[in-house]
Amino acid sequence: MKRIIFAVMAVSLLAVNFVNAQEEETKSDDFKRWQVRFRGVGVVPNESATIGVIGGDVSISNALIPELDFTYFFTKNIAAELILGTAKHDVQAIETAAGTVDLGSVWLLPPTLTVQYHFLGHKETTFKPYVGAGVNYTLFYNAKSGIVKDVSYDNALGYAAQLGFDLMLDDKFFINMDVKHIFLSTDVTVDASNLVPDLSIPAEVDINPWLIGIGFGMKF
Repeated sequence: MKRIIFAVMAVSLLAVNFVNAQEEETKSDDFKRWQVRFRGVGVVPNESATIGVIGGDVSISNALIPELDFTYFFTKNIAAELILGTAKHDVQAIETAAGTVDLGSVWLLPPTLTVQYHFLGHKETTFKPYVGAGVNYTLFYNAKSGIVKDVSYDNALGYAAQLGFDLMLDDKFFINMDVKHIFLSTDVTVDASNLVPDLSIPAEVDINPWLIGIGFGMKF
């Protein structure tokens, strides 16, 4: 009888220890996998161009835009981020045979997906730095042609590099600072037939913008 009682007690003790171990493991994997950020972003093109017929270079204006992004954590250190925002830029051809040519403006919609490594994601720290890299696909829309008849931009695939940090205010809310460099080029065709009959000017334009942002975020 005593042996049976001791056996039951031993099994019960092992069961309790197993349950406690499982609960601890579950708690260690129980973390907020989603976060959302709202940032103000300065878009600073690092532009250059090869322009046919009239030669010269390109000048693209800076922009200040709102940006929304969503991040999903596969683990406490590895995450994927989708960045959404749109910007309007004024464009000029400069130092050409015709001088400075106003090419109007164009809107860019550049959704960007990056994979990130969060260095201290597994630790309860205030400062959480990360790096990332990914792809970008930029859509050009609502182009205004300036003094020429028309300007068309080809949508383009680019690549992104990212560096930033989250500064935790508590376990849910945080401040974020983030810098991205987008490696982006597009083919542009300028229809200047309103100035010179049948004049079409091709150009290869490297935009390569820096995106410098600061904002607030929430984990959930």
